[in-house]
Amino acid sequence: MASPSVSPPPRTPPRTSRSAALVASGILCSRLAGLIRLRVFAYFFGLRSDAADAYMAASRIPNVLQNLFGEGALSGSFIPVYAALLARGDEREATRVAGAVAAVLALIAAVLVLLGMAAAPLLTMVIAPGFEGAKRDLTIEIVRILFPGAGLLVMSAWCLGILNSHHRFLLSYTAPVLWNAAMIVTLLVFGPHHTLPRLATILAWGAIVGSALQFGVQVPAVLRLAPHLRLVWDTVDEQVRTVIRNFVPVFVSRGVVQISAYVDALLASLLPTGVVTGLANAQILYTLPVSLFGMSVSAAELPTMSGAAGLADTEAIRRRLDGGLRQIAFFVVPSVVGFMALGDVIAAALLQTGRFTHADAVYVWAILGGASIGLLASTLGRLYSSTYYALRDTRTPLRYAIVRVTLTTVLGYLAAIVLPPAIGMPSRWGAVGLTATAGMAAWVEYLLLRRTLNHRLGRTGLPISYAAKLWGAAAAGAAVAWSIKLLIPFSQPIAVAAVTLVPYGLVFLGGTMLLRVPESHTALRRVTSRLGF
Repeated sequence: MASPSVSPPPRTPPRTSRSAALVASGILCSRLAGLIRLRVFAYFFGLRSDAADAYMAASRIPNVLQNLFGEGALSGSFIPVYAALLARGDEREATRVAGAVAAVLALIAAVLVLLGMAAAPLLTMVIAPGFEGAKRDLTIEIVRILFPGAGLLVMSAWCLGILNSHHRFLLSYTAPVLWNAAMIVTLLVFGPHHTLPRLATILAWGAIVGSALQFGVQVPAVLRLAPHLRLVWDTVDEQVRTVIRNFVPVFVSRGVVQISAYVDALLASLLPTGVVTGLANAQILYTLPVSLFGMSVSAAELPTMSGAAGLADTEAIRRRLDGGLRQIAFFVVPSVVGFMALGDVIAAALLQTGRFTHADAVYVWAILGGASIGLLASTLGRLYSSTYYALRDTRTPLRYAIVRVTLTTVLGYLAAIVLPPAIGMPSRWGAVGLTATAGMAAWVEYLLLRRTLNHRLGRTGLPISYAAKLWGAAAAGAAVAWSIKLLIPFSQPIAVAAVTLVPYGLVFLGGTMLLRVPESHTALRRVTSRLGF
């Protein structure tokens, strides 16, 4: 008599704090490299140059390919299916699905790269209608160069999906360090010897090299985790069809968000030279906490929540969601207060060099302050969206993304284009209106996501008392830091940042410990353990 087959035991999910810490460590490394790249870029290009605006605008256009087909879409469609198969112990089927998804993704990305390169003039006209003459021609040239790199980054995001589902977070999130490093080396080697327009095109080629490195470094690890992986064209299998069905609404949802970003870029191109670059610089700064804390927790939770959803464990999903929200808020609330109160210090320390002046840093601070309005909502909303994806509900986030983008577009136009001349304000300050109204729309989306999910899972969200403790501690830290800023006798940007931001962080941490916020003790314990205490 044959013995009954025994299914492999379900995988035990790792602790969220450890997984999130790995993701955050990887993102921190890549973001630090990105900030170094931004500083080197600022040194050579400054804020108010046509070449800087052209590069920043051009880099947005092929990024739509990466953002639509990359990590966001794969997180919402591929990872829940792949991770659920792994959680049930069916690695053979998981590997086959991964190969089929890679084949479909590679074909679509290749076609869109070719179409994007051919349509570069049209795309430039749509995204930057305010660019004319040599500035427009330079933007078109850079767009054509960058598109193949975006295709490579799409496949890099597929690697990330495989690695994350196996809870291998560090490599996938440190890989962008190579992309940034390639661009930094390009600027340092060629920057002193070329005019700004020529340097902008050379930098685009450096980005292509970096994209290839970012993809290539992940491939060996993927093949070790899935040694039987083969590219196969299979759109009939039910699991593959599930990925494709889920991909479409996530793709549309990401597309809607991209429309919002493109509207911002379009409106900025109608404003004076420097607004496009200033907006891009501010976005890199305020997306840092989104990436470090919102993305780290969301990326760590998605595979685990997907596994729990596959086992119909609703309580586990709700418990992990609430824990993730607390982790995100603990780090993002002081980021919001820091950007609003000390944004000039942060911008000057990171960017004030070469052609980038202190006045430029103050301008970036204003844009950063507007963006901070919606920073907490954006990061918390990211985790809520991941929860929907884990439940294989991709349509609800899509509906609310459409609401957000509609509000962003209408309010952004009024605040950036209509309001400044109506009140006698210089038009360049319309960029602040763009980011502030986008933040308001982010809060609307977050509240809608939370309300709907609460109907499905029960009450979720941050307790009011917990949020009040965080805001209070951050406000106390900002008051201390601002006082120090007014009293110090020197103005060297990095030194000013050191003597103001460090006390700010210490006061916040001490305040939350006195208020008995558990996450403060966890953060301190993790830091001291890393330092060997």
